[in-house]
Amino acid sequence: MSAKESDLKIQAKVILDAIAFTPFEQCQSLNRKFDNIPAVPGIYAIRHKTDGLLYIGKTKNLRSRFSGGHKAFLWAWLDKYGDEDVRIAVQAISYWENPGLLLELEAIILRATEPPYNVQIPSE
Repeated sequence: MSAKESDLKIQAKVILDAIAFTPFEQCQSLNRKFDNIPAVPGIYAIRHKTDGLLYIGKTKNLRSRFSGGHKAFLWAWLDKYGDEDVRIAVQAISYWENPGLLLELEAIILRATEPPYNVQIPSE
C-alpha cells in the first residue's frame, strides 16, 4: 500500500468515526427546512436510533441535499421508521476541489459499512 493510499484510509476512518460514532442524540434532528444542517460540502450518514447506519453519501451542499429531497428518507418512511428515530450525522469537509479524493473516501467508507439503503457499493 502506498503512502497516499494509507493516508486516504486514515482520512476515511476519521470521517467514518465522526459520522458513525457520534452519539445519536448529538446528530441533526429532522425538520422541514433542514436549517440545522450546514450549507457546506461534506459526507453524511442517515442513521437510525437502534439500527445504525442506513445511508452514507457526499454532497457539495449538505443542507440543499436534504431540502431538495432524498430517497433514503422515502425508503425509511416506507420501512416505517419514525421520524424521531432517524437523524443525520454530518462531517463537513474541505476537499470538494478534489472530487476524485471525495469519491475514494466515500467508497472506502461504503465498503467498510455497507449501509442497507446504499444500492451501489463500489468495489476496490
